[in-house]
Amino acid sequence: MKYIELTIHTTTEASEIISDIMWQYTDYGVTICDRADIIALQTAKESTFWDYMDDELEEGLLSEKPSDVLVKCYVAEDVAKEVLPAILNDVADAKERSEGFIPFGTLEDTKRTVDGDDWIDVWKKHFRPIHLGSIVVVPEWIEYAPAPHEHVVLLDSNMAFGTGEHETTSMCVELMQEYITPESVCIDVGCGSGILGISAIKLGAAKAYLTDIDPIAVESSLHNSELNGVAEKTVVAHSNLLENTDVQGDIMMANITGEVLKMLAPSIPKNLKKDGVLILSGIIESRLEMVKAAYEAVGMQVVFEKRKGEWFALVLKHQ
Repeated sequence: MKYIELTIHTTTEASEIISDIMWQYTDYGVTICDRADIIALQTAKESTFWDYMDDELEEGLLSEKPSDVLVKCYVAEDVAKEVLPAILNDVADAKERSEGFIPFGTLEDTKRTVDGDDWIDVWKKHFRPIHLGSIVVVPEWIEYAPAPHEHVVLLDSNMAFGTGEHETTSMCVELMQEYITPESVCIDVGCGSGILGISAIKLGAAKAYLTDIDPIAVESSLHNSELNGVAEKTVVAHSNLLENTDVQGDIMMANITGEVLKMLAPSIPKNLKKDGVLILSGIIESRLEMVKAAYEAVGMQVVFEKRKGEWFALVLKHQ
């Protein structure tokens, strides 16, 4: 059987959004090729060990600003004429909705025909359980026997943004474990796959509210909540923020981009209890002080800062 490989040229900031869109049209795999990921690993000397990297490649990677990111997906040839235009149309719509907040780059696309039989499942071999404190994120097709202290979060193959593999998501999951109690009400703004809200329930939280402006993310969060058996304790809403201001969270999480976090700063705290904790992630260094200033202006104070690779996460409380 033949497949069409679609490649879209974009940016680090938009790569997960495009990946999310592609997942809705294919079961045959999506990949992100981002030079920034290699740079982040190479500069994290204390935790990363390379068997070999060409000196010229290393020098070139570290001297140039990463920009062009390749996001690829595979579509069966017999449906490609209908599916590929739909993907490109959804990507264009996402760019229009995100104008002024998230750069999408050139969005140049290329297509090529590839043969595939065994390769359909080969990409799954690259996914392994991801350990984030006591949370273990497990692809649903992998059998995993948890240790007594571990809580398994299953995610299916058609994942929206948020697998635990990305630094921004992993930092959120790790940080929330410091604050969750059995009485905790958790709110996740921009829920993506639902990983944060689901993790909160697995860790013992009483309730989790998840919101996202992307209907694909809402669908994914609902599905993954059912998959993990926590649907009765989760509420998933297709909205920017919670419309019900009576809902007050003990812990609020927002793993978005710095620009969007700044925009939401005046609104996010309205759903946070006065003694509550706000966890923000998805912030690159050049946007860090901007985000801090935006939340300090609305009465929030940074009490902890965490970094992984090029990404930062913040824990804030009311001043």
